[in-house]
Parts: sequence; structure tokens; C-alpha cells
Amino acid sequence: MIRALDPAADRPAVAALLTRAQDYYQLWLGRPPGPAEVEDVFTNGPPGCDPAASQRLGLFLDGTLNGVAELSFGFPEPDDAYLGLMILAPAARSQGHGAAFLADIESRVRAAHAPQLYLAVLQANPRGAAFWARMGFKPTGVSRFDADTGHTSHRLVKPL
Repeated sequence: MIRALDPAADRPAVAALLTRAQDYYQLWLGRPPGPAEVEDVFTNGPPGCDPAASQRLGLFLDGTLNGVAELSFGFPEPDDAYLGLMILAPAARSQGHGAAFLADIESRVRAAHAPQLYLAVLQANPRGAAFWARMGFKPTGVSRFDADTGHTSHRLVKPL
């Protein structure tokens, strides 16, 4: 089941999921996720986007939160959609759940009449890059180096 996350009721489940998925945070931040990363799931978004218009989604398997996604509208261009985060618990990976979660997200993007969906992938995450390529995302040629984390991210796009 995929549904909107409730910032009050689902916060403990998000914290538990991020702890289970800490391999990504170790790669990205060099440390396990903490309260700030849980808060980011409910508040973060790309520049210029209205956080109130963003969708914070949860993928529930057998009643347990096994994935989260943050979908925003208005970046990089006003009509575009941007997937700022999509992360699955390790036990839910490589079973088709990521593709199903993405299909739901894409249907939401189409319903909003956004012509394309953007995201960024860490250069240090070849497994993530391979997943996005299998899902039809292509490089845009836009990359960004983050001095705080030391990582380069590459922007990808999928026309819908």
C-alpha cells in the first residue's frame, strides 16, 4: 500500500525505516541518519518549491513502512516534478517494490500534468544509478558538487 505520510503519526515509522536503510546515509553523509534526516523527510524539497504542495509518500508492506518518497512540483522549471528522495529498506529492495513505488509516483506526476520527472543520483551510488537507468531516466548533463558531503550528484530526467 502506498499512502501519504502523516507527519505526527508516521514519524516513528520513518525513523525506524531510515535506521534500517542507514547504508544510504552512511554512503551519503558518512554517518547513520538522525532526527534531522527524519525531519527532512517531512519538510525538505528542492529550491523554489512550495513544501505544502509536496507529497510525502510511504510504501507499506504487511503494515510496516518499507519506503519513503518526497515528490515536489515546480523544479527545475515551473511545470516539472522532482523526486527529491526515494529510499527503501534493504529487505524491500530487488523485489520489484521500487519499480512499483516509482510507477505510483509517475501516475501522480501525470495527474498533475507535469511533463517530466527529475531526480538526482549520487555519483558514489552506482546501484542507484543503474536502477534509475532501468526505469527510463536519462542524464541531463547537470551535475553539482556538494562541498559539505564531498559528493557529486547528477540530475536525471524521465519524460512522462
